[in-house]
Amino acid sequence: MLLFDENLSFRLVKQLASDFGDVQHVSEVGLLRATDAEIWDFAKAHGLAIVSKDRDFVDLAVLRGRPPPVIVLDFGNAETQTVARAMNSQMNTIKDFLDRGEESVLAIRLT
Repeated sequence: MLLFDENLSFRLVKQLASDFGDVQHVSEVGLLRATDAEIWDFAKAHGLAIVSKDRDFVDLAVLRGRPPPVIVLDFGNAETQTVARAMNSQMNTIKDFLDRGEESVLAIRLT
């Protein structure tokens, strides 16, 4: 379901797997230091949504469209626990976004 970019902690996988199901980090799938295009292609091939703070994925979504969907964390540096809380607080919104399959990008902000 979710593929976390390298700008997010690998610890998020364990913290969010019970709520989001299939959660992976680029380091677990051989994509550490991969280009954005390589991450994009992997996510598309495996039916995963990219989760990142990198706005470059938003640009790719505009150019290429969906899939894969992109969830951009629209806030500055934050501790892993803060990121996990933000994702959990928006869990229904995230799942609706993924299920609808209409929009390419979902921005998550701290609440």
